[in-house]
Amino acid sequence: MRGGTGPHSVRGMNETFATAPAGTIRARHRRRTLQDRAAASGLALTAGGRRWHRPLVVLGVACAVVALASLLAIPFDDRVIQGESVWIKAAKFGFSFAAYCLSLAWLLAHMTKLRRTGWVLGTLFAVISAAEVGVIVAAAAAGAYSHFNTSDDPFNQVVQFAFQFVPVMFMVNAAIAVVVLFQRIGDRAVTAVVRWGLILSTLGMFAAPFIVSVGGQGERVAEDANGEQVVLNAAHGVGDPDGNGMFLTGWSTTGGDMRVAHFIGLHGIQVLIGLAMLLGFVAARRAWLRDDRARAAVVRWTAIGCLGVYATAVWQALRGQSFAAPDAASLAAYGASVLAAAAGIALAVRRARRAAPPLDGSHEALAVDAAEWEPAVPLR
Repeated sequence: MRGGTGPHSVRGMNETFATAPAGTIRARHRRRTLQDRAAASGLALTAGGRRWHRPLVVLGVACAVVALASLLAIPFDDRVIQGESVWIKAAKFGFSFAAYCLSLAWLLAHMTKLRRTGWVLGTLFAVISAAEVGVIVAAAAAGAYSHFNTSDDPFNQVVQFAFQFVPVMFMVNAAIAVVVLFQRIGDRAVTAVVRWGLILSTLGMFAAPFIVSVGGQGERVAEDANGEQVVLNAAHGVGDPDGNGMFLTGWSTTGGDMRVAHFIGLHGIQVLIGLAMLLGFVAARRAWLRDDRARAAVVRWTAIGCLGVYATAVWQALRGQSFAAPDAASLAAYGASVLAAAAGIALAVRRARRAAPPLDGSHEALAVDAAEWEPAVPLR
């Protein structure tokens, strides 16, 4: 701490406490106490009040609002496309982008190197994502097909132009993954979450172009929500382009569907973040998990299991097989992925238990001290 009379000096801080309103000081104290308690419980993955990437946070919140508004619109709008409400796709994309953008905003806030580069890449990702969600919502409102629509209508041309930037979004995400790959963020467990989560999400985005390339090719005529005939080219399904969709997800029940692998990869990072938070919470009460190497091993093996499930979903879809109706080979592959992850986690837990120091109360005392933190300057 510096001397002198600046705002960050001892004297300056004392003057700030002396002149600040009592309510403001109490509010700051409450926020600080909540942060410390979260850290002590393990729910805070990293320490410090870093600011999340603001454009991604704004977009994430906006997408969540879009998703909720789309769901609320379904009972009041009876228009359908291929048997589904016109608002289902907007709701799905809204929730998906909300979850991923907020995860990416958290990740970029904790980079230790090339932070400006990360901010620029995150902003570019947010801009492209906003355009993608925007045209999907607009198409839903118009009752028109968004994907695979070959109409010469000016509105559809704008929609299709926005989709041309999907490969750029993939490259931006891959660039973020490369930048993060060679730096440590937080402890080993958090670093594992970031690295493996970005690998999964990049693979998930990589699956998106194959939805078009391996799906049912060729032109066909379909009817939009306004009763107009539209020429579509390609489809989501493999083997049955317009197969009946599963409830809510819309994944084909009569053919393969690359959207399954796309979903598993894209949202694997949220699974790993939730797992790391759970491990941190348990670590505050179990000594054998306090070593971040043990928590990182659990995260890694879980990610390996997710990669196996992702690869199996790709293989299953390419064979034209519905995710809802796996054959013996698919079930064996899914089972092998889960068992490999479970075995690795069990081994990591066993090693952590053996290496854990005996409980002497010191760790609990540290947690209590953090939770009961009091400022050096008494509150008024």
